[in-house]
Amino acid sequence: MIFALPLTDFSGPTALLLSLAAMTVIVTVRYFAVSGVFALVTERARPGLYAGRGKQIRMEMGWSVVSAILYALPAGFAAWAWQAKGWTQIYDDATALPLWWVPVSLALYLFLHDTWFYWSHRVMHHGRLFPVMHAVHHASRPPTAWAAMSFHWTEALSGAFLIPALTFFIPIHVAALGAVLFIMTLFGVTNHLGWEIFPKSWINGWLGRWLITATHHHQHHHIYRGNYGLYFRFWDRLCGTDKGLGAW
Repeated sequence: MIFALPLTDFSGPTALLLSLAAMTVIVTVRYFAVSGVFALVTERARPGLYAGRGKQIRMEMGWSVVSAILYALPAGFAAWAWQAKGWTQIYDDATALPLWWVPVSLALYLFLHDTWFYWSHRVMHHGRLFPVMHAVHHASRPPTAWAAMSFHWTEALSGAFLIPALTFFIPIHVAALGAVLFIMTLFGVTNHLGWEIFPKSWINGWLGRWLITATHHHQHHHIYRGNYGLYFRFWDRLCGTDKGLGAW
């Protein structure tokens, strides 16, 4: 059975509100925990890199808390719909679908998320939309570990619904969904560190040719145009918007 069994005792509006509240806490704590860890790593690896940028970091934290709340709302609804209603395609029985579907669904979710991110990100760089939706994120120049979720609320809304929405249409094992969220968080933070955490040999090898890291995304924050992707360089290369790797 792909759908989760309905938990009728927990299917009312109170349970929904509790799910929304719990997810808000989870997403907010996750932001501070992960960004905080990488901020400490930065302090050890690049002492003084964030020195004198307290005002920027406080701004990044403020907008990120707003974004965390907005990201938590559709996620909390999807969690409630899965556990209480059985409406989603999330499953926890590993035998419900063939095992090969687990990595396939993981790759499919990442591809669809990357596709949405590329095109919505590119649209937000349009002259009229940029100052409204995306200028807040680019106020982090250069970004820090705290900038991964530093979005104007309109930009946060544009990205918050996709993965929760996919769970209603594309079956995914709960472990694979967890992996999607882990990868999303990891890329979001490490791409905004303001320095490259991965070895230079990786960046100049296969990893850097196909996957986006801070070196690639730093170029976007430097020139604003091009390098719009989140995980992969596929769409940038296909559409002629790949501007290569940035210089530190």
